[in-house]
Amino acid sequence: MPRRVAYFYDAEIGNYHYGQGHPMKPHRVRMAHNLVVNYGLYRKMDVFRPKPVSSQQMTRFHSDDYINFLRIITPDNMQEYLKQLQRFNVGEDCPVFDGLFEFCQLYTSGSIGGAVRLNSNVSDIVINWAGGLHHAKKSEASGFCYVNDCVLAILELLKKHHRVLYIDIDIHHGDGVEEAFYTTDRVMTVSFHKFGEYFPGTGDVKDDGYGKGKGTAINFPLQDGMDDESYERIFKPVMQRVMDRFAPGAVVLQCGADSLSGDRLGCFNLSIRGHGKCVEFMKSFNVPMLLIGGGGYTLRNVPRCWTYETAVVLETDVKDALPYNDYFEYYGPEYRLHLPVSNMENLNSARYLHAITEQLFKILENVSPAGAQIATGQPGTSEVPADSQIEDAGAAADAADPDSRVRDGAQDKREHPAELMAPEGAPSTK
Repeated sequence: MPRRVAYFYDAEIGNYHYGQGHPMKPHRVRMAHNLVVNYGLYRKMDVFRPKPVSSQQMTRFHSDDYINFLRIITPDNMQEYLKQLQRFNVGEDCPVFDGLFEFCQLYTSGSIGGAVRLNSNVSDIVINWAGGLHHAKKSEASGFCYVNDCVLAILELLKKHHRVLYIDIDIHHGDGVEEAFYTTDRVMTVSFHKFGEYFPGTGDVKDDGYGKGKGTAINFPLQDGMDDESYERIFKPVMQRVMDRFAPGAVVLQCGADSLSGDRLGCFNLSIRGHGKCVEFMKSFNVPMLLIGGGGYTLRNVPRCWTYETAVVLETDVKDALPYNDYFEYYGPEYRLHLPVSNMENLNSARYLHAITEQLFKILENVSPAGAQIATGQPGTSEVPADSQIEDAGAAADAADPDSRVRDGAQDKREHPAELMAPEGAPSTK
């Protein structure tokens, strides 16, 4: 059954640049959006430009001094803040660039805005490919990530849902999200990742939570060469058991595309279809779901992956031959959506995968089944954060002039589709 799908995108996202030679390129989100538009997928979704979140909303997880630092730091004043740069781990993997804080606002706004729509029951699935920056810590940037939009979206979902499930299919361990919720039984984090002399170095199968959170951190460490068949063999049974035992009210699925074959920084061998099967499987549970991006460093492959997964969510078949789009030359010489995988060896034996699966099943046996919602305080007290408000933009937006940009009003602003495609080479409006 088709579900109500919302999609967040801001055309400004592609204008930010980490610096020459840096593998993280926000431009990939613009490329993905361009494919989504040229496949006609936007017609089947509610498309929104997120309202920028405030720094106060970011400090629901991050420390005040860290967020204040991100607000004031620029390439021009860096030399005045050398101590803080070192303290907050900003400068190398996480460089200072023009518009850094606005970039953080953009990708975080889509994730929080998506969570608000799920909480308000106006969408069943929300997509924010700009999000998924899962390495950022409370007071520290890490792994190309500054603000952890995954954690902030989960905190928003926890206002309504007693339990929230976070799944991470990025090749890197979702350490920032796991660390944030390591001691609570209200959030379960599940990560399938490369382990052993690989960033960030965390995510051992034995790391399964602490205190009340014991058993709610699930880690599946993997070796090089993971292919579609092996991935499906572990993903489906583990996630089926997680859904049966934990029974979340909402799911956040981080779809990092660096687990694809041929990624610049990755060493797995998944096809786009194999990656998309994870989305398809989680969608089958009919639980409110937030889909976010993440890693992915081969520029021509990330848009292919996220466009295909958008089509999977919409239950729409798309042609393998790519439609003409603003970045068509990036996809040569094949000009196809799906590409063959490499012939690299899969170092994950069936025996190893089975042993880890059984180990995780034992951990999950200790997870208490979902019971009645516990009281978390009375409305109006400091124990319960005020719900973020959303205004149904439907009727008002349909009546409005579709060619005019509305800069205030609804929490999430519906846009005319043509407005979401910035012409190639267009100057930034900042």
